[in-house]
Amino acid sequence: MIELDCRGQKCPLPVIRLAQNIGRVEVGDVVRVLADDPAAANDIPAWCRMKKQEYLGSPESDAFEVRRLN
Repeated sequence: MIELDCRGQKCPLPVIRLAQNIGRVEVGDVVRVLADDPAAANDIPAWCRMKKQEYLGSPESDAFEVRRLN
């Protein structure tokens, strides 16, 4: 798992960082994005749907987990 600290960044910057870094993990591994912009709660799941990645949810406040599927 890698963790991207995007706190303090406004969307779409956390999504852009996710897109830039998803390839750093193996298929099946997880990227955790730390983002405190309220828009991230909508933007990260939407990006996952568009890019065919698995949104695992928000296990804690300001944390979003994505599993790489391809």
